[in-house]
Amino acid sequence: MKKKSNIYILCFFFVFVSLVGYSKTPPTPIGPPAEPGLPIDGGLFYLLISGVLYGVYELKKKK
Repeated sequence: MKKKSNIYILCFFFVFVSLVGYSKTPPTPIGPPAEPGLPIDGGLFYLLISGVLYGVYELKKKK
């Protein structure tokens, strides 16, 4: 029973903390406005390829 009450307390705590985090307003920026966005280029392609290769490696390792 004590373990169940600890789980309820932890769940309440995490929900409360997340609500407090969402309720804060972001600070106003100081200085000139930032660039509109950064381009996504070749780095994303290499990340995708390395993920696929790692997945194939893990599947072959299981066999």
